[in-house]
Amino acid sequence: MTWLSPERLWLLAAVAALVVAYVVLQRRRSKYAVRFTNLKLLDRVAPARPQWRRHVPAGLFLAMLALLVVGFARPQSEVQVPRERATVLVAVDVSRSMLATDVDPDRLTAAKAAAHQFVADLPEQFNVGLVGFAGTASVFVPPVTDRAAVDAGIDRLAEGTAGRAGTAIGDAIATSLEAIRTLDAEAGEDVPPARVVVLSDGANTAGQDPAEAATLATELGVPVDAISFGTENGTIGGSALGGGGGGQRVPVDGQTLQAVADATGGNYFEAGSAEELRSAYADIGSSVGFETETQDVSARFIGFGLLFAVLAALASMFWFARLP
Repeated sequence: MTWLSPERLWLLAAVAALVVAYVVLQRRRSKYAVRFTNLKLLDRVAPARPQWRRHVPAGLFLAMLALLVVGFARPQSEVQVPRERATVLVAVDVSRSMLATDVDPDRLTAAKAAAHQFVADLPEQFNVGLVGFAGTASVFVPPVTDRAAVDAGIDRLAEGTAGRAGTAIGDAIATSLEAIRTLDAEAGEDVPPARVVVLSDGANTAGQDPAEAATLATELGVPVDAISFGTENGTIGGSALGGGGGGQRVPVDGQTLQAVADATGGNYFEAGSAEELRSAYADIGSSVGFETETQDVSARFIGFGLLFAVLAALASMFWFARLP
């Protein structure tokens, strides 16, 4: 915490002096009290009450003064605030390998559940878009603040909904960037603060070179966070491949995703379970679309000071007011 007027904190010395004066006066008061020889009269003048009560109003009043002094010094604190026009594009792999059941119940179903939670945890004012990709990439939902629309788009993600077979990571990034650049009339020239989050289980096998897409993302100042989802033991059955026969191994391969994240200044995560995937999304969500600002927080201290003043007044009224 910093202070715009730190010299005003010297006023706390006056508050400390009042605390010392109060303690001294209380001790003198206790000495004078023993001079009353008529104890019955003393009991009528000062009937027995819990000793701590008589110190509460003074304590609250002194705390109020301290808080007001701190507020008067104009404290500032760094806080994270959502950026204007902040935009997040979530790109989810819907290729056939995402039907592997090494993650319960399968990779794609777990990925959709985690995507729902990720979107729900983002600030309401964020624009969120959805891209599905396999051999090609398609925008399922353009960047919007309507969470219901994004949730409906996530529910529509399914194997076969993004073109031919394959894994087009480069196309997914490029499509996401194009959605960001068409967010509004200004986005073409003034790209909004944005981030792309790509989830896949394999290397690039179709479409644009991911390195080229990463270069474009870097030029636009859009980091790409990448999540490699699955295990080395993933397999899909013959029916998922469109034919008979036994299952085919589809081990996770995150090298391409890691290279993209490193090139664009994003983060790379490996998730081998639904729980690890949720954790990866949570880590991403804590950093996307925010900026650190220094804000005046004096109102907090002044507000608490006024609250203490009210409490001090109430304590005096209800505990020490003399009724007619």
